[in-house]
Amino acid sequence: MATIKGTAPAKVNLTLHVTGQRDDGYHLLDSLVVFAGVVDRLSATSAPDLRLQVTGPFAMGVPTDASNLVMRAAKALQQARGVKGGAFLNLEKNLPHAAGIGGGSSDAAATLTLLADLWGVSPLSPDMPEVLALGADLPVCLRAPSPIRMSGVGDLLSAVPPLPPCALVLVRPPVAVPTQAVFKALQQKNGSPMEPLPLGLDFDGFSAWLARQRNDLLRPARAIAPDISAAIAKLQAQPGVAAAGMSGSGATCYGLVKDMATARHVARVIQVSHMNWWVAPSAVL
Repeated sequence: MATIKGTAPAKVNLTLHVTGQRDDGYHLLDSLVVFAGVVDRLSATSAPDLRLQVTGPFAMGVPTDASNLVMRAAKALQQARGVKGGAFLNLEKNLPHAAGIGGGSSDAAATLTLLADLWGVSPLSPDMPEVLALGADLPVCLRAPSPIRMSGVGDLLSAVPPLPPCALVLVRPPVAVPTQAVFKALQQKNGSPMEPLPLGLDFDGFSAWLARQRNDLLRPARAIAPDISAAIAKLQAQPGVAAAGMSGSGATCYGLVKDMATARHVARVIQVSHMNWWVAPSAVL
């Protein structure tokens, strides 16, 4: 039986400006998205029907039935392309879920890519209704691993100039931050858009640009989970961290550093002092 393997990288919103809200309730966003070198791993093997097994350090609490976004993505591709066969999917969860780093969406995007290959059908493009129906983060995750500007309700994707060499330290305190609750608590929903990313920035220039941008969900998220403030403060206090912020709706926070050596050092320092935090040094892909 054929087996295909792939990875689903963490999606990190380095910025997240909320610029409006549509009549249907969906928020308009403007965000610089990058993908990190910490990943979930996925394999797909030919099978008569669709089945999902979840393993790995963050497997607990992840459903394996039709409610899982991986299974929803598999069925969407199956129906869109008229596939009669199935697949046995194994998802190794190395990324914390409900953490603001798009783990479920990245897993689903990887599933669409793997299964299109396994089944020998054309992949679904990011702008197709079947993709948009799976969630706002699916289109951008299908464009991984390139840094990209995501706007609209997640459906408008545009290229950005190359980023300078850099790395991240990802930190997640053990707190739950429900996305819907964060958006509900957001008071200002008509913020200014993100500044265009200039061409040819070096690391210092990129850090300065990033410091001028926002994550409009940070204030409501830290009100729900004050540990987010502690995580950002801890990152900001480390030598070598040029900028720090929160990804998505939280609770994962990031520190921007020049290289992986610095990322590993900062991660060790934080992990020793906060043993119950998830801490991961990561390349920017």
